[in-house]
Amino acid sequence: MAENKKRNFLVHGGILAMAGIIVRIIGMFYRIPLMNIIGSEGNGIYSVAYNIYNIMLVLSSYGLPMAVSKLISARFITKQYKNAAQVFRCSLTVSICTGGAAALILFFGAGVIEKLYRGVPGLAIPLRVLAPTIFLVAIMGVMRGFYQGQGTMIPTAVSQLVEQVMNAVVSILAAYLLTSAYKNSVETAAYGAAGGTMGTAFGALSGLILLVVIYILYRPTFRRMIKKDKVSSVHSDKDVYKTIIITMIPIILGQTLYQISAVIDDAMFSNIMVGRNISSNIKADLGNFSSSYSLLIGIPQGVASAMSASMLPSIVASYTQGDNASVKDKIAQTIKTNMFIAIPSFVGLVTLGKPIIQLLFSRYNSTQGAMMLKIGAIAVVFYTLATVTSSALQGIDKMNVPVKHSLISLVVHIVLVYFMLRWSRLGIYGIVIGNASFPILIFILNLKSLKEYIDYDLEYIRTFLIPLCCSVIMGIAVSLTYKLLYSACHINIVALMCAFVVAGVTYFGTIFLLKKEGKY
Repeated sequence: MAENKKRNFLVHGGILAMAGIIVRIIGMFYRIPLMNIIGSEGNGIYSVAYNIYNIMLVLSSYGLPMAVSKLISARFITKQYKNAAQVFRCSLTVSICTGGAAALILFFGAGVIEKLYRGVPGLAIPLRVLAPTIFLVAIMGVMRGFYQGQGTMIPTAVSQLVEQVMNAVVSILAAYLLTSAYKNSVETAAYGAAGGTMGTAFGALSGLILLVVIYILYRPTFRRMIKKDKVSSVHSDKDVYKTIIITMIPIILGQTLYQISAVIDDAMFSNIMVGRNISSNIKADLGNFSSSYSLLIGIPQGVASAMSASMLPSIVASYTQGDNASVKDKIAQTIKTNMFIAIPSFVGLVTLGKPIIQLLFSRYNSTQGAMMLKIGAIAVVFYTLATVTSSALQGIDKMNVPVKHSLISLVVHIVLVYFMLRWSRLGIYGIVIGNASFPILIFILNLKSLKEYIDYDLEYIRTFLIPLCCSVIMGIAVSLTYKLLYSACHINIVALMCAFVVAGVTYFGTIFLLKKEGKY
């Protein structure tokens, strides 16, 4: 039974991870025509606006899916279906209040926010377009948490796919129409960015509609479960609201510290570069960073988010039953699965970063983008480890611990980045170094706490060493393949596709041979 449960959370985590990868691939590919439509400056405005939107989203509702998932899971494992329904109802009320308030603040405060970014004029326009999306995403987060708490990631995975497809279509169409309509305006780039953000709103609306339809179909079954419930105790709504908020706040604070680092980086870079005598196109550099670097490393990072979402209710269930051995096993399995993807992704981005950027983002400086990946692609590994270990601590009711660790890391991050921007000539590479170093301290502190609370130890050989060795072999093979083929045909896409095939064969082939011999 325990083995089946372990397989179940890994399978559902795998489904959500696959959906997350597809979503990020769609996001990467629609950004290509979007970037061509709105230009490098428009993309810079878009990326800054999106970072601000993310921090408002985190502050208002990011904690809801994980909080609801955690609370629903704890009640379903003890068959308290009436209490689960009460948590769901109260969570929807919280989402409407917090999401609505954040949306109003962003809409009416967009002009004030724009003044804080001296190097990014026109920022208020896409921010106002993004504001209603926060309200929609808040409600959608509760719906997803409700399903995840019951151990199924399928509604979340399907809604993510629907959301991203709609996002891609509307973003491209709206960006084209607004850029054409305002082509003679001094704020053409800003309106183009607003068109890109419009797709986010329509995507969220479509995802929410799908989740509501699924709930309407599921509701009769859920009501039958509630009627059969004989174990739920009576709780006032006030107590439930308090429980939801107490559970949300540490999750929100922890993720806020993740997201606010990007917002602070944008603000420091745009303001410090304006005041220094360094040749730099601020909006173009930020646009290149958001596309050539952030977008590419975000694809494998999505696996960590998905696996952590699947792991959390499973760990809550095991911890509620007092099964610490199962908790440690699930953490180990999740980290091992993530490293199986993250380590070769890191090596691949370092090795093939430049030709990938040349193929996907031809308008940007591929040399600059490739250097960003060489310096900072290691963030894929450490963000993954930080994400999984933070979720593990939340699952064992140590909600405040990841927050403290994120705060410590953020302070170190701000000092480091400020120093590099103010007193070095690194420019945008200072942001990359800061981004890559930020999760390292979080992971180290999280690991120390897991050892303290549940005596958890990392398994290094199978988790890290074997995937790293296989990835190095893969990296050498793909580098030679690309160089030989490109020198022969001078066609980037042909050489790149062949290198991808070689990457798959060498990495998975080596892993297969080691697994066959019982070494992995």
